[in-house]
Amino acid sequence: MPNMKVVDMAGKEVGDIVLSDLVFGAEVNEAVLHTAVRAFLLNQRQGTQSTLTRTEVSGGGKKPWKQKGTGRARQGSTRSPQWTHGGVALGPKPRSYRVTLNKKLKRVALFSALSAKVADNEMKVVDAIAMTEFKTKTVVSMLNALGAAKKTLIVLPEVNDFVVKSAANIEGVKTTQWNTINVYDILNCDTLIVAKEAVTKIEEVYAR
Repeated sequence: MPNMKVVDMAGKEVGDIVLSDLVFGAEVNEAVLHTAVRAFLLNQRQGTQSTLTRTEVSGGGKKPWKQKGTGRARQGSTRSPQWTHGGVALGPKPRSYRVTLNKKLKRVALFSALSAKVADNEMKVVDAIAMTEFKTKTVVSMLNALGAAKKTLIVLPEVNDFVVKSAANIEGVKTTQWNTINVYDILNCDTLIVAKEAVTKIEEVYAR
């Protein structure tokens, strides 16, 4: 089982924790990770882009010139795609990009992402991430003490407005809760900071 030291917000070691092999020591499945990330990004797309076809552009009801005898190519409408101000041929129309993954695949992807962070020493467990006031300086001090990289994901056991709002205006730093973490955010960060209580909750729910 992976063993990791637990530190406080000042970076001082206060103990250690034995992580679940199933969640944090799983074999990294890159194919499943690719599928999960692709699905996440596709599901962010609104799919509302739309262009006008020749039938939707106003005007163009009259034939530009007669069919024969002019020496020019035959034309039926000034709203055909080859005309300026004409419609768009084969342009995008509103559609859904929605991709769904089954529960088993989501679980494998999550375990792979978390295990990859542990294997690469990019995950840090903090005894407790708590604040009693809105102070960005406190979060910055914690990040510096932990040696966090520019892109950091902080995982909390529950919503803490003081932590969330204090970290909101720090570039590259994102906060989330243990029950809303996703594979993309985990892989996209350089440092994963998880509260000890959040680790416990993740193992209790996902390791069953």
